[in-house]
Amino acid sequence: MSATTLTIISIVIIFAATTLGSAFVFFFKKGFGTKANDFVLGFAGGIMLASSFFGLILPSITESQTMDVYSKWSYIPPIVGFLLGGLVLWGMDKLIPHTHLSNDVSEGMGGKNLSKNTRFFFAVTIHNIPEGLSVGLACGLGLAAAKTDSTNLTLAFSALSLAIGIAIQNIPEGAAVSIPMFGAGEKKSRAFLFGTASGAVEPVFAIVGLFLAQIEVISPWLLSFASGAMIYVTLDELIPDSRQTQDAHIGIWSFMIGFVVMMALELAF
Repeated sequence: MSATTLTIISIVIIFAATTLGSAFVFFFKKGFGTKANDFVLGFAGGIMLASSFFGLILPSITESQTMDVYSKWSYIPPIVGFLLGGLVLWGMDKLIPHTHLSNDVSEGMGGKNLSKNTRFFFAVTIHNIPEGLSVGLACGLGLAAAKTDSTNLTLAFSALSLAIGIAIQNIPEGAAVSIPMFGAGEKKSRAFLFGTASGAVEPVFAIVGLFLAQIEVISPWLLSFASGAMIYVTLDELIPDSRQTQDAHIGIWSFMIGFVVMMALELAF
């Protein structure tokens, strides 16, 4: 299997998983219960955090340390890139109208005429952007390594493991968009389309990341940028939204399970 094939698989599965999860709406007669919601979002948060650390921050540090251009300043790209990723997501929070599930608070500019479901759709779409970018960057590093040595597929398989982890959390994430929308009164077909569309940004930004990763000197910045953006989303959206029941342990344990699943994937590859 070539690095190109692994890249195609990685990009396809992250979108396919969201579509699959969105299709769960056709098997529900009502929306998610709060316990199911806490488990799904906690699990997704655990995968996001583990992906950010193992799949993005560590490679960013390694890449920076191995580049002569950074020399004794190799700590700058991981640190500054990480903070910039969080800053950009914070800026998007302030600009794009969306609603947080945990406290039903709306953020962003304008959006007064948008329905709650539409604002929630934007909230999920925002945090899918760094997921797609991270997969694309990882795939780009895998392709770059394979260019110099066609038998070196270590980074390509690492990108695939990152994509699998994100795809696993995209299944419940897609359901977390479509099923609550159905429970709030949308038709199942429309709720399914909203759920699928929320994941459409992932392959788009994966391709963007794929091309950006070919500029070797900025790859440590981009990897840490994607990590910072993903962790910002995890702290801003997933963890608070996974604590809607009085028993907060549901979200905590599902978070830990998600983290372990992603860690196991990284170790397996």
